[in-house]
Amino acid sequence: MDSGLYRNVHPGVVINIQRSNGLIQKATVKVVNVEHSCVTVEWSEGAATKGKEVDINDVIAINPELLELPAADVKENVPLQDNVTLQKQKRRTTLSKIPAPREAVTSAHEQKIQAVRGRSRMTAITESQCSFPVQEDEMAVDPCTSLQSRKYLSLAVRRRSNIVKEMEKMRNKREEKRAQISEIRIKRAQEFDSTCPNWEFARMIKEFRETLNCQPISITDPIEEHRICVCVRKRPLNRQELLKKECDVVTVPSKYVLMVHEPKQKVDLTKYLETQTFRFDFSFDETSSNEMVYRFTARPLVETIFEGGKATCFAYGQTGSGKTHTMGGDFSGRTQNASKGIYAFASQDVFLLLNQPRYRSQNLEVYVTFFEIYNGKVFDLLNKKAKLRVLEDGKQQVQVVGLQEKPVGCAEDVIRMITTGSACRTSGQTFANASSSRSHACFQIILRRRGQMIGKFSLVDLAGNERGADTSSADRQTRMEGAEINKSLLALKECIRALGQNKSHTPFRESKLTQVLRDSFIGANSRTCMIAMISPGMSSCEYTLNTLRYADRVKELSPHDGCSDTQSQMETEETETSIEGSGLQFSFSKDEEEELSPHMFSYREVMTQISEWEEKAVEQLRELRQRMTTELDYLLGTAEKPDYDLETFVARAKYFVEDSSRNFLSVRETLDALGTAMQLEEQASKQISWQRP
Repeated sequence: MDSGLYRNVHPGVVINIQRSNGLIQKATVKVVNVEHSCVTVEWSEGAATKGKEVDINDVIAINPELLELPAADVKENVPLQDNVTLQKQKRRTTLSKIPAPREAVTSAHEQKIQAVRGRSRMTAITESQCSFPVQEDEMAVDPCTSLQSRKYLSLAVRRRSNIVKEMEKMRNKREEKRAQISEIRIKRAQEFDSTCPNWEFARMIKEFRETLNCQPISITDPIEEHRICVCVRKRPLNRQELLKKECDVVTVPSKYVLMVHEPKQKVDLTKYLETQTFRFDFSFDETSSNEMVYRFTARPLVETIFEGGKATCFAYGQTGSGKTHTMGGDFSGRTQNASKGIYAFASQDVFLLLNQPRYRSQNLEVYVTFFEIYNGKVFDLLNKKAKLRVLEDGKQQVQVVGLQEKPVGCAEDVIRMITTGSACRTSGQTFANASSSRSHACFQIILRRRGQMIGKFSLVDLAGNERGADTSSADRQTRMEGAEINKSLLALKECIRALGQNKSHTPFRESKLTQVLRDSFIGANSRTCMIAMISPGMSSCEYTLNTLRYADRVKELSPHDGCSDTQSQMETEETETSIEGSGLQFSFSKDEEEELSPHMFSYREVMTQISEWEEKAVEQLRELRQRMTTELDYLLGTAEKPDYDLETFVARAKYFVEDSSRNFLSVRETLDALGTAMQLEEQASKQISWQRP
């Protein structure tokens, strides 16, 4: 290292250094370490004194003025080791008085000329002077070595200076880009409501929609005939969602296609949209009325019941997505206008067809029934919510014992029945709706001729579907509701798929809902329509996707298919998963994995056990009451006679008491088993809660 450099870099001198954050800082040299070619510096920052060790090359790169040495001082240009060597050579020359050999000098001269070739004329002259021998009294050293070392130092300084400049350029470009992005964000924020928490997603959705050529369904579009029709209806944002300023993440570009813009965030916190596309037979946007939905969904099914067929229309979706609004009618506050729902529209069309000449002479009579299925139990909504029993007769036909069929003569009678039944329906509070329907409501229009059934139209308002994890922390009653609802919906989907694929086996016995609607899933003249209801809010995006995937599995249509009038062929079932102990064989999509986790399997097994033990206990108590009433009436009647046999009376009374004791013990065992199952349900629900994401 050049000793002259260390003469300029000495303790106490102030130099520039580069901090770890890239800033240039004034610092005072405290220690110069020649052996390791570094210096130790210190500087003051507030009340504290800080320091660091800096390489001498980094010091030169930031402080190039340290290389500007005085011309008069030749020794400053000579490295320390070279200077020592030259002094030794001078001592030897002085003692011997003999000049150095010319060959050695010449060879050294040639090496120096090759090392500095291409230099300026001034440099060449200086190098030529170094070929003369060293004189006895000459104190100067060879400048060639100094020039060579300065050459390499200047190259290193120039190289490091270029790196620093490139880094500064990159830093400046980065800052300019950040400033531009910040300006763009501010400008975009001014275009949208800055108080909206998700205005960036709203802007992206708006820009995406501007690229689409939307052609929504129109009332003048032709009606298409489908054996299984799967539609989707998007409701508008409700008052609560508007107050929260939620984004509308659902787009309906055409009468077949629907898109969901799922908000996502990358690891670097960059926001983006993942758009998922679905294709159905019909897609209705938020501007579609109940009349339009009815025209394309349930109306084509009305004529089926006059031809001896069975028709079924389901409204499926998340809690609060508008199922009851679509099926039962518009709401004004808590008051429902039953004349504006699919129930009433279908009834009006039934009476219109009934008055046509081709059906007027057939002596057809119209009856209606209205019942609900809650927790696997059936209740008659037109008979003070009386509990009903679902049994199979000798012909393997499902009969709802005790269900009353009310005769109706006009559409106004039907609307009165709908109003009466809807007022009795079971409802409860959920996370999405303060007054949510917690039961499946089934309104049936039946045509009979002299007591014989000709056709039946079942209009079903399904209970709101929920994830098991959302009800696992609720009370037992809510958990049992959710488990029963999801079980019946899963069975319903498979029954509809079996109908569409003409399978030999239909798993209708796996839930009360499908058991009651068994005759709607069998026979060549059965037609079904499902209306999937979805919420457009960003907070409901996950549930909206679950609803759409459920409907898509019922009838799988590719979103890239052309808009042809023919019905697309449904895909065959790829995988069947068997639920142990229940006999169910279902094909599950990837999105149903949560509902089919090991903990959920255990929970559903326990729920099935609870239902079975509950039914057994109720049945035992009913039989016990019947038997005891009959026997007690006989014993008391015998005791009223003046000449009854006392020994026979005592013997029979003892037998009655012993038999009743055995029956009571049997009931006690059933109740103990029911209590154990309830404890297992509590434990299983906690495991589901622990697994909740």
